[in-house]
Amino acid sequence: MRRIIVTGGAGFIGSAVTRLIIEHTDDCVCVVDKLTYAGHLESLEPVAGDARYRFERADICDREAMDRIFAEFRPTNVMHLAAESHVDRSIDGPGEFIQTNVIGTYTLLEAARKYFGTLSDAEKKTFKFHHISTDEVYGDLVSDKDFFRETTSYAPSSPYSASKASSDHLVRAWMRTFGVPTVVTNCSNNYGPYHFPEKLIPLVILNALDGKDLPVYGGGLQVRDWLYVEDHARALYLVSCEGKPGETYNIGGHNEKRNIDVVESLCRLLDELAPRADGGKYASQIVHVTDRPGHDLRYAIDASKIHRELGWKPQETFESGLGKTVLWYLEHRNTWCKAVLAGKYNRERLGTGGKKA
Repeated sequence: MRRIIVTGGAGFIGSAVTRLIIEHTDDCVCVVDKLTYAGHLESLEPVAGDARYRFERADICDREAMDRIFAEFRPTNVMHLAAESHVDRSIDGPGEFIQTNVIGTYTLLEAARKYFGTLSDAEKKTFKFHHISTDEVYGDLVSDKDFFRETTSYAPSSPYSASKASSDHLVRAWMRTFGVPTVVTNCSNNYGPYHFPEKLIPLVILNALDGKDLPVYGGGLQVRDWLYVEDHARALYLVSCEGKPGETYNIGGHNEKRNIDVVESLCRLLDELAPRADGGKYASQIVHVTDRPGHDLRYAIDASKIHRELGWKPQETFESGLGKTVLWYLEHRNTWCKAVLAGKYNRERLGTGGKKA
């Protein structure tokens, strides 16, 4: 039985990981989350009553709190997903991204280093610090035939991706210099249930149903590789259990789509599943808006290493995952969606994809 700290566990990917572990393994989970605007305990309700689940409301930048949680829970694994992740927000206010993603990761690494020093030799052999990152650290791809690989050089374009690149480097340095066993994963755009509606797919679904504009940056020609969140959660748990310390694993969905094609696919699904009362098409609500600064054109992941070494591959196609996602939002529009939107949040902000917890 593993004892796993999941930082950012009340967020999108973190809650998916937590639900997977509690529902499908015998492991114990301690969720550590500050509960900012994107963290919601409603996403953890399916497992909140389980005796193997524990929640700590804490900031990863709070060293005293992190030391206490490590000492009390005594983890065998750390899955670090807590991060500020929305590119638009990082452009508006980069300081918060530096604080959480860089200083927070540093603080957590130092707490893990202190805790690691208290372990027996046998315990040290099984302990692992897993840092969950993004493909955005690689910048973008010029050729439509190229892919991000674990050896691709870093070239971040936004304050968000630069802060994640910084945290990746810290994690690797703490293994090289201090011997803390770490592993890094870089993922493509996630989508699926419990996704906070500042990101493209949930934003389009809810705006469409409410008769609002469906904003698309520029011509919507930006290409992203889409990964269903439950596929990602399976990959993350596998890496945390079986990944080799010191290694990096890229995780992708094998689903490259232009943003405009994603939006139009959502409109067609909604036309079928929740037709407009006036008989119109949801695609008529699409509006093209000025592109954001430094917008990367194409991301694409080569996920052959994790398939070759650990046997993982996605179970969902983009079509099957998108269908499940739309149905989930239709079913939870007046429950989970209403609850998470009750706080301070401006849904007119644009979304460009899904990353991090």
